[in-house]
Amino acid sequence: MIQPVANSLNYQLARKLLDASVLRHEAIATNIANAETPGFRRLDVSADFASTLRARFADGSRPAPGELASLTPKLAEDPSVRAVRPDGNSVEIESELLAMNRNHVDHEFLTDLVSRHIKQLKMAINGRVI
Repeated sequence: MIQPVANSLNYQLARKLLDASVLRHEAIATNIANAETPGFRRLDVSADFASTLRARFADGSRPAPGELASLTPKLAEDPSVRAVRPDGNSVEIESELLAMNRNHVDHEFLTDLVSRHIKQLKMAINGRVI
């Protein structure tokens, strides 16, 4: 009974996106910490995570929840940024702070979504509102 609920596509998708949000926050923190490190290249969640996710939903079909289990976000150097300093560092502190704020909003939304799903499951098990 619990297994189908925990394997719902919306729940699995929200969990994967939450994993990516946590990883992105780690990348942003690393970028900020290395803003003065010569030659440091900006990190972000790998672009293939987003493109693979988009491809699974591209034709309007819904992938099976098990298909999302193999999808894992990874950190990679951001190839789209250029070096902003003569020493080759590609971190712009203002951009990182904006990205951190944007990521915080995404994280809050996804946390709320997953929490609501778990609360509904608890309500179904207990038979009352928590």
